[in-house]
Amino acid sequence: MNKLPIELRQLEYFRMAAKLRNLTRAAAELKVSQPNITVAIQKLETSLDLRLFDRSQKQFLLTAEGEIFLQRVETSLDILHDALRELDDYKNLSKGNIRIGIPPMIGAYLFPRICSDFQKVYPGLSIYLYEEGSMAIRENLEAGELDFGIIILSDIPAALNTFPMCSSELVTCVPTDSSLASRSTLRLSDFDKQNLIVMKQGSFIRRMLADRFATQGISPNIILESNQIEIIKQLVENGVGLACLLDCVTQNAQNFRVLPFKNPKRFDIGLAWKKSRYLSKAASAFMDFCKNALIE
Repeated sequence: MNKLPIELRQLEYFRMAAKLRNLTRAAAELKVSQPNITVAIQKLETSLDLRLFDRSQKQFLLTAEGEIFLQRVETSLDILHDALRELDDYKNLSKGNIRIGIPPMIGAYLFPRICSDFQKVYPGLSIYLYEEGSMAIRENLEAGELDFGIIILSDIPAALNTFPMCSSELVTCVPTDSSLASRSTLRLSDFDKQNLIVMKQGSFIRRMLADRFATQGISPNIILESNQIEIIKQLVENGVGLACLLDCVTQNAQNFRVLPFKNPKRFDIGLAWKKSRYLSKAASAFMDFCKNALIE
């Protein structure tokens, strides 16, 4: 058992002395006094209960035990210095990873410009995207599997922090040949028996609509589910069925009608993260960037 704790400084002094085989030169290289190195090495030998240098010769030579110890010390110090350099990269935001969950609709509208602008400012930071519905992203955030989610901010769990980034209205995409195409607004009751294209399970909007349909006894015909926004819009254009989307992804619609609900349904969209989760420097930089982008 060691009599004294081994210090990193002792290992650095030992390696330099072993490399130069001279305490005076080692002290000059390390910019410390020779007595400092002598005392540090003596304490190291006391801790190990071994002689690392043979002082009986004119030259300052390693013992057999010292040779073995030096090999391990060099490897360990190199690994440690590499780790410190890498941590410095992370601290200075020249390296880092951010895991973000994005629902398909929000990903199609809001995230591309945020990601593009962010990576111009922080080219060394990597963003890993996970495309899921808002409900699934909330679960992943609470489980600590994501740094952030950009989601619909409604009925947010107490374990999550949020800040809003924008808002969007729920609208219905209607084929031009539909009997509903001439309407100016729609009610939920208008969906009864209509063919409906929906997002996949895990979507907040899908769950919200399903709950309201069930409460009011409305039974649309769900004929297809997809998270591909462009495919959904093309299906509507081809008269396959109705689809409820956020107005932010329907702004350039030409071959189908976009109708609001008689009682408008608006949702805030924003950044969410787990309250108890440690945010890395990279994650904090992303949060600050999003907040500043909103201010601008």
